[in-house]
Amino acid sequence: MQVFVTGASGFIGGSVAARLVQAGHSVRGLIRDAAKADDLRAHGIEPVIGTLADHDILTREAKAADAVINAASSDDRPAVDALIAAMAGSGKALIHTSGSSIVGDEAMGEPSERVFAEDTVFTPEPDKEARIALDNAVLAAPGVRSIVLCNTLIYGTALGPKAQSVQLPRLVAQAKASGKAPYIGQGLNRWSNVHIADVADLYLLALEKAPDGLFAFVESGEAAFVDMARAIGEALEIPAESLDRTAAEALWGREMAVFALGSNSRVRGQRARDLGWSPSRPSVIDWIKAEVR
Repeated sequence: MQVFVTGASGFIGGSVAARLVQAGHSVRGLIRDAAKADDLRAHGIEPVIGTLADHDILTREAKAADAVINAASSDDRPAVDALIAAMAGSGKALIHTSGSSIVGDEAMGEPSERVFAEDTVFTPEPDKEARIALDNAVLAAPGVRSIVLCNTLIYGTALGPKAQSVQLPRLVAQAKASGKAPYIGQGLNRWSNVHIADVADLYLLALEKAPDGLFAFVESGEAAFVDMARAIGEALEIPAESLDRTAAEALWGREMAVFALGSNSRVRGQRARDLGWSPSRPSVIDWIKAEVR
């Protein structure tokens, strides 16, 4: 199968693209930086130079491919609309990457007992309404086998071109810079999480088997941020330390501090497992202790 992957030099997109190549698929990957083209080729991915704003490129590649995986952005509505328009009525698979901050709160380190299943009805924070609307637009795409995979906190080492995930690397970088492993407030906020190799396995499985209209949370466990910070501190042999909201937003900005590092995002994903997905990699705490050092 020929698959077009956006975000092919990124942590998710590059890992998924490399996994598809490993499984025998032909992959063309969208990248902004031509200097990374050789890195993609080294992983068997044919580079396509462009951005999500190049809708003519998106249209051309989507029409030529047998399937499309959008792993470049969970929030770029015009780009996704261009892909949907190009694929409408084709019956091809469109896999869109979302993120479980859609259920995030503004807890800033406080705990929450609320856990979301895939059919849980909820009112999102205003910051996340547009992302949910985009997810729904993908699922309603006419004549397309539409799939939305809603990832949780992803950890692990990239399978494709060199790249990092969003959340843990920021905490590790700040720990190395300051000599103290940070968490926000009490750090009792919890996120579901999943290893990147398990994520890539699911994208491959979804490409081959997922039914039209599938929305699935992608998770294999959960952890509190204070425990992840302590694991980072143990690996680096430094103490963990709490940051207040002002300090966290000054370091990382509102979106990252509030919704990626200070919130609760506790979800349970049954639909991926119903496809036959069986995540098997080490827990996030075990991975931190083994790899961060």
